[in-house]
Amino acid sequence: MAQHDSVDLREKDDLAGAVRPSEEDQPETEDLTPESAFRRSVEEGRRRLRRGPVVLVATGLVGGIDIGIGVLALLITEAATHSALLGGLAFGIGFIALALARSELFTEGFLLPVGAVIAKKAKVSSLVRLWSVTLVANLASGWVITYLIVTGLPSLSSSALQVGRYYAVSIGLGGRAFSLAVLGGVVITLMTWMQQSSESIFARVVAAEMAGFLLGAGRLNHTVVASLAMFAALHVGHAGFGYGRWVLAAGWAALGNLVGGIGLVTCLRLLQVPHRLRLERERPEI
Repeated sequence: MAQHDSVDLREKDDLAGAVRPSEEDQPETEDLTPESAFRRSVEEGRRRLRRGPVVLVATGLVGGIDIGIGVLALLITEAATHSALLGGLAFGIGFIALALARSELFTEGFLLPVGAVIAKKAKVSSLVRLWSVTLVANLASGWVITYLIVTGLPSLSSSALQVGRYYAVSIGLGGRAFSLAVLGGVVITLMTWMQQSSESIFARVVAAEMAGFLLGAGRLNHTVVASLAMFAALHVGHAGFGYGRWVLAAGWAALGNLVGGIGLVTCLRLLQVPHRLRLERERPEI
């Protein structure tokens, strides 16, 4: 009888083991450490740097359109409410689209690809290629989408002129514009780091909305955002500035974005993970 009972118990244990998931099958808890975020960022940066030319151009074009939709939301909201705060909230739509659609801005190349290059997973030439192609593609599609906005919704002309003149004329080309550009680079790169630190879609959306609000409501000097605002004003006409002024303003903004994004965020984040960085550098994959 005892032997029969022991056999039954073994059979029950075998049956339970057949349906009980093993440790390998258990879902892993999300690792939110800086090291895990850096590891993911290096892999994502390497992937972006290895894109073919067609994919690279298409991704940049879509990124400009996404931000153009954010500019559309900002202009509609500010025209209706005359509130920069509400306009900033609406502008976050563009960054949410950017995050969920996997498109890309020039300034998103400050953290992920730079980290991949420093970790010896890619070459500097690939980084320069990514920056230049993405920026040109962002601006090209942004020019088109802002033309469509101003042409299709002439009621937004007044708001478009106001916002465009702010970036081209009001903040000038000196210390104020540069400081706002540094802050713009910090915000967009921080958004990228936050999104790499979590696999949650909700967390990515929150980070995108946060960045969009700060850039829109704070009128931070982000080279692509500012360029699209200036394009909209130029499409309206009698903007009070021309494309020459846009080149100077956009170039100054890009320099400040680089200082803020790379100098104040990327480099400091890399100092958080010296051990992981050293391990990645010891396994170069170029």
